[in-house]
Amino acid sequence: MSFSGIALEQKRVVRRDDSITFLGGGVRPSLSTPSMIMHMEICCREALLPHLEEGQDSVGVKVCIEHLAAVPMGDEVTYRAAVQETDRRRVTFAVEAIAGEKTIGKGTHERFVIDVARFAAKLRGRDA
Repeated sequence: MSFSGIALEQKRVVRRDDSITFLGGGVRPSLSTPSMIMHMEICCREALLPHLEEGQDSVGVKVCIEHLAAVPMGDEVTYRAAVQETDRRRVTFAVEAIAGEKTIGKGTHERFVIDVARFAAKLRGRDA
């Protein structure tokens, strides 16, 4: 299984539910770290999906991300994901988030290709 050369870029506007608001009324809401990471993960998953077999998907297993700068609510962020390495079913992506000309987040994200039915069965077994 090789996913070499796969890359995707997605643009998203920072919404209120993507933002931190706990700093008070005097501070403009800005992109939260968990939301930035979530959008990076979504970009990686959506990059892989067209290349998977029927019944497969991927799940995130590791993130190593730096959040380098604040982006206010309402601004647009470009998320980029590019496959860096494949080891059987483990796929490592280089990820970055860019606002304007500035890199506001970067790092790596690993995903594992799964068989959805088998994954669901394992989860059901844990419920018993």
